[in-house]
Amino acid sequence: MIPAQRRDLLLRELRGMSVLSVKELCEILDVSHMTVRRDIMTLEEEGKVRSVPGGVELASQVRSEPSYQHKSRVDMAEKRAMAHAAAALVGEGQTVYLDAGTTLGQLVPLLWTVTGLTVITNDITTAASLTDHPDVTLYLVGGQIDLDNRSAVGDIAAATVAEFNIDVAFVSTSSWDLHRGSTTPSRAKVAVKRAAMTAASTSVLVAGADKYGAFGTFKVAPLTGFTSVITDDRLPDSSARAVRELGVPLEMVTPLRDADGDDGTDTETGSTASA
Repeated sequence: MIPAQRRDLLLRELRGMSVLSVKELCEILDVSHMTVRRDIMTLEEEGKVRSVPGGVELASQVRSEPSYQHKSRVDMAEKRAMAHAAAALVGEGQTVYLDAGTTLGQLVPLLWTVTGLTVITNDITTAASLTDHPDVTLYLVGGQIDLDNRSAVGDIAAATVAEFNIDVAFVSTSSWDLHRGSTTPSRAKVAVKRAAMTAASTSVLVAGADKYGAFGTFKVAPLTGFTSVITDDRLPDSSARAVRELGVPLEMVTPLRDADGDDGTDTETGSTASA
């Protein structure tokens, strides 16, 4: 088989099984481990599959987002680690946009010692957490309220964000990949995210590796539209390499865990970065 035929067969097999190991694909396609890896990399770059440890699965479409309550209970070690990496980009006296979400909500306690901040957010919980900050000018963006995610969305919210000159915009996402960039199942969220990116000198996508390889109905921005990307160390090496080959700086953070697998501290992370 020529490569295109082999990749078509790989996709057909995945549609029947959802997930296959590299070993299984070597047997099905009767090719070497290296050939399968190259095929997976090509299909991943096209946004059709995503790598998982030891194998590959079909790229999935995100049709709705989990509730705020659910998101606030999962992957907290990774979220804290990403928040620490984001906090390192915030300087005194800056104007910062915090997009909605529980990952960026973890930034709040890390901003407590930064003086002279102006913080703009569309996240109700984040805004409430900052109301007692001793030295912050706080703007809560108004607009249509997404009750499940406790945030303001839509054109009114976007128009408000567009009124600011922002130093750093931290943008969240429910799905991202190499081919489609940052996407969302909610059309009402697109305008707000784009407005923040347009108003900002620096735009940083903060996105868990578990969201990589999935996609939503609506496009927010290509990865090249961001100044940099912060994710966690679960992103497969092949995916990280492909993102960096786009010319997008990628920082992968490693949560520190104790022997039981818990994140033992809220204040330290390890990280590896690419300029």
